[in-house]
Amino acid sequence: MPKLKIVSIFLFLVSCFLFLNARLVMADELEEIEKKLSDLKRALQMSIAATSPLEKNLTTLQKNLSEIQSKITIIEADVVLKEKEVLEGEKLLILAQELLGQKVRQIYISSSQFNSTKVLLLLGKNLNLTLRQFGYQKKAIENDRDTIVKVVLYIKDLENKKKTLESEKVRLASVKKETDNQAQFLQKEITGAKKYQGTLSSQIAQLSARQQQLLVQKLESLHLPTSLGAGPLFCTDDRKLDPGFSPSFAAFTYGIPHRVGMNQYGALGRAKSGQNHKDILNAYYQGISFETRDSNMKIKVQGYGEKNLDEYLLGIYEMPDSWPLEALKAQAVAARSYALAYTNNGQSEICTTQACQVYKGGNKGGNWEKAVNDTKGEIMVYQGEIVKAWYASTFGGFSFTSGDVWGSDRGYTRRMRDTSGDVGSFSDLSEKAYDRESPCFYAAQGFRSEYAKSAWLKSDEVADIVNVLLLAKNDGTTQSHLSQIDKPNPDGVDTWDAGRVKSELKNRGITPYNSISQASVDWDKGGGKVNSISIQGDAGTSSFDGTEFRNFFNLRAPANIQIVGPLYNIERK
Repeated sequence: MPKLKIVSIFLFLVSCFLFLNARLVMADELEEIEKKLSDLKRALQMSIAATSPLEKNLTTLQKNLSEIQSKITIIEADVVLKEKEVLEGEKLLILAQELLGQKVRQIYISSSQFNSTKVLLLLGKNLNLTLRQFGYQKKAIENDRDTIVKVVLYIKDLENKKKTLESEKVRLASVKKETDNQAQFLQKEITGAKKYQGTLSSQIAQLSARQQQLLVQKLESLHLPTSLGAGPLFCTDDRKLDPGFSPSFAAFTYGIPHRVGMNQYGALGRAKSGQNHKDILNAYYQGISFETRDSNMKIKVQGYGEKNLDEYLLGIYEMPDSWPLEALKAQAVAARSYALAYTNNGQSEICTTQACQVYKGGNKGGNWEKAVNDTKGEIMVYQGEIVKAWYASTFGGFSFTSGDVWGSDRGYTRRMRDTSGDVGSFSDLSEKAYDRESPCFYAAQGFRSEYAKSAWLKSDEVADIVNVLLLAKNDGTTQSHLSQIDKPNPDGVDTWDAGRVKSELKNRGITPYNSISQASVDWDKGGGKVNSISIQGDAGTSSFDGTEFRNFFNLRAPANIQIVGPLYNIERK
């Protein structure tokens, strides 16, 4: 093969090698990883400084670490590739040296032909041919010079790449070490967060049985109806009441128990928006179908003996007769389904109070009678099972599953936002919730005989509730002493007043609050529950889990004042 062609092949190989090497991951990608690692450190520092549960931040940190590990894996693969190509480059250098050696020898031989004697001889033989040969060899020398320059530049480039590779290896090792350290620290943080959650759950669970009874008694003292069958709703808008002191704070709850099944005021709102009774029922119970049962089948009614199914239904008093017909029809189907499910198709007896559904006997008549007749025998079925169609007066814009509330899930109950569109704030919820017309949609529950019979609390009273929570979290053994001050202690021990609670906190190195200036909540706009609550006062800022705060608020707040659901807001007046 001609040597000139060999050189051309060599230059082609060099060009290919340079092109392939250009696609490798270079130092800028490593800089990106180092930047992400720096961002990770900053995020981790913010997480450590946070006082609220770290789970959300830790999830983000874990994701970042996973991305860094993936990048490291890619770089390691590229390092292996670079080392391989370096070896190939060294082989090319050896070949280049051989080719250049041959070229040098060729040039020497060619140049030696042009001594004076040979030049005269050649000129004598064929002047044109001689000049042409000399020109060719001169051009070859120039090409060889270009080749030598390119090879030198290539060698220089290869040496630079070697240095870059060595630098990347060192930096990669540093990044790997940092990543491993962060992974270990992250795992420690996750463990700590889960331990905190476990401790939190344990502390909440440590509320004594007697304290739990106190909470039940406080709830019962509110006389909140389970459904509209118990009569008109009497929820006072405390925002219109002046307690006579300022600042004042009150906990306003969205809805009243139990928020499972059909929202009666929600059915009103949906009917007004044009939904028919099946639309309404499908909104509140998922996966259902509609079937018809014999409207004359017998059902046992407590205190009334046996009644035909739809005859019994005519005496149900669960929804005002003035409401839209489609809402009444939805109520009729729900009440009929509930009765059959509760009695196991009439085999057992159903009570007549709101503990079941309110029955007053006779025929309520009017639009209710029409709703019963228009839905004659109609019930809801889920996977072959008659739906036990729970319902309640006011959900506060959100429904929950039976498992959320009672611990036993029925597949047809659903967790959802009961609004006409997305919500991004409490004001949005008040505008878009289907049950917004209920007087109990947003209300502060409970009152004291003084302070305009309102649920407003003084700043130092809220501070006391916060201090109780801080003490209980720090030392769960103190909880039996932390019930409300104005009632006998359910555990039969002394109840610590505000001063004693502060003293106990100080003894444990915790600064107590004397006054509260602000309270704000972070809530789940899709699920309808408070995630966390932040309290600001003279001792700084403290954050608590939403359920945690509600439990201790209800335990310590005076009289029967309490938060009665998962979604609430703290207002300042």
